[in-house]
Amino acid sequence: MNIANTPDLWMSLFPRPAEDDHKYHRGHTVIMGANAYTGATRLAAEACSRVGSGLVTVLSQLQADVYRATLPADIMVRADTLRDINRPTTLLAGPGGCDEIAEEAISASDPNLAIVLDADAIRLCAELSHPFRITTPHFAEFERYFGSTGASPSKAAQDVANAQGVTVVLKGPTTWIAAPDGRLAASQHASPYLAKAGTGDVLAGLIAGLAAQGMPAFEAACAGVWLHGDASLRVGPGLIPQDLIAELRPVLKDRLS
Repeated sequence: MNIANTPDLWMSLFPRPAEDDHKYHRGHTVIMGANAYTGATRLAAEACSRVGSGLVTVLSQLQADVYRATLPADIMVRADTLRDINRPTTLLAGPGGCDEIAEEAISASDPNLAIVLDADAIRLCAELSHPFRITTPHFAEFERYFGSTGASPSKAAQDVANAQGVTVVLKGPTTWIAAPDGRLAASQHASPYLAKAGTGDVLAGLIAGLAAQGMPAFEAACAGVWLHGDASLRVGPGLIPQDLIAELRPVLKDRLS
């Protein structure tokens, strides 16, 4: 049986900084920077920072100068390797693409890292042993990497979650969030204007940022989907992905006040 994805499902685990917290208490998200579609990485990084990740680092050996010139000042850019990054807690890969260098780094990463796999990086899902994994396919990506959704997308998502030990966010008119332990949430709290390139990158950044702050995988996925949808409803017609990031401030204020 599935349940509705509402704040009652995850709000008790939503991160709130304590008075004595510092940036590392709020998590360090490392995002593997795309070489071609750098805008997708930028959207994910900005969303991740906005939702509260204490530090956000974009890692790119080939496009570091592009990221330094275009990202907000609070987001760090590094041109070295993942092993050189200080105290990472969450790794996001896929927004804008995932090349062989990124794939090798992810495969060799600390198994204690929380991993969020989007877009091209979804192909790595079954290869990784990290116990904390979230993957965020839309329907075409799901069928490319996991097989047909058949007549029941919810069952297909749950089957993959069970078989691979990963939390699956199957994005669509109804977004299904399936956990390896059998929990399944349905989310329809969203605007149809989300059907636009780049909105999925924002969602991936939100989920990674929440995971970095200590939310469990299923709850981080559910919260990210709901916040993303709520922001889209507030923006409405004319929505572009950047609008979602700006709209997160009132969305978060309403939830946390």
